[in-house]
Amino acid sequence: MLLISPDGVEEALDCAKAAEHLDIVDVKRPAEGSLGANFPWVIREVRDAVPADKPVSATVGDVPYKPGTVAQAALGAVVSGATYIKVGLYGCTTPEQGVEVMRAVVRAVKDHRPEALVVASGYADAHRVGCVNPLSVPDIAARSGADAAMLDTAVKDGTRLFDHLPPDVCAEFVRRAHAADLLAALAGSVRQADLGALTRMGTDIVGVRGAVCQGGDRDAGRIRPDLVAAFRAEMDRQAREYAADVAAAAS
Repeated sequence: MLLISPDGVEEALDCAKAAEHLDIVDVKRPAEGSLGANFPWVIREVRDAVPADKPVSATVGDVPYKPGTVAQAALGAVVSGATYIKVGLYGCTTPEQGVEVMRAVVRAVKDHRPEALVVASGYADAHRVGCVNPLSVPDIAARSGADAAMLDTAVKDGTRLFDHLPPDVCAEFVRRAHAADLLAALAGSVRQADLGALTRMGTDIVGVRGAVCQGGDRDAGRIRPDLVAAFRAEMDRQAREYAADVAAAAS
């Protein structure tokens, strides 16, 4: 699945123009960080702006180790119309802290909307910010009752997912997520050139912003429908090639 992250209603309308090429519209606020939370009214407006059959995801921030605070933020996101609730475990330094935060989020979200999906997100560059090891995130998600494990990059300085974790380590992350019956999501300045590796390791959700913005700039650029379409076309091409390779190997 392709997840696109507009930063507000205007970009959400651009996503709506490219709705046939994407699967999830993700509401975040880049000015507040990698998984910066946007305002509840923006989530509601984005939900109204995109087709009803497109689920809306919302980040609740690069969160601190404060389970009560994070649970309230997650509830606010789901009440505002989000179907996927993403939590960046920025302030959690141990798996136990991550599990405590995520259990609180899962309870807050599922008590209100049982069908909503909760995503525990770690960071490929965790070593730069001191948070939990990225390979521990699938276990944190599984132990807390979350639905998906995700990796992004914490520091947006031009470095990318594979700059911090090589493809074989990302593949191990995906394997651990799938072994725990979780969706595996990968993001972090992903480009079209990365799609071959991401496809072959079995990634369920690819999250992008900069790659579909004017000039490749996640902050100053604006999402363009034609870039969304081009990204999806390459994603589909890689999926076809991989399927053909698998079929050839089996014959």
